[in-house]
Amino acid sequence: MSRLLGLAPVLDENTRLLVLGSFPGVASLRAQQYYGHPQNHFWKILGALWQQPLTEMPYPERVAALRAHGLGLWDVYQACEREGSLDADIRAAELNDLASLRQRCPRLLAIAHNGGESFRHAKHTQALGLPVYQLPSTSPANASWSFERKRAAWAEVLRRHGLAP
Repeated sequence: MSRLLGLAPVLDENTRLLVLGSFPGVASLRAQQYYGHPQNHFWKILGALWQQPLTEMPYPERVAALRAHGLGLWDVYQACEREGSLDADIRAAELNDLASLRQRCPRLLAIAHNGGESFRHAKHTQALGLPVYQLPSTSPANASWSFERKRAAWAEVLRRHGLAP
């Protein structure tokens, strides 16, 4: 099994809410884009909340929209071994430097974990002294949640921190 490296964070000094996934899936790693699987609901949810056609925009424009709204992206794992894309298959994972987030993002108000595998590491993000949320995974593997139910849960957290109307 080969060692996989994650994506660089999308965050800066203006990031107010950080979404932490677990580790990019095969499609995301291949494209070198967060939430690169076409069936992942991440971009569709944000597009609905911000009334922007994010799924139709080139990736650099999607990232620019995130930054403009104060939303950052990263993963809890910087590297791991895994065949396929399922979180359950992650082995020998190395955590990203989550403790550095307050320095990297001085305006950070909260952290939202995208799914259960990411939330397993909430003790690290809670140590930063900010609100921490577990959001339903936007992955197509999370079929027990409808798109509308996911959108509503995400909307609540984004609105709470001024990132959605």
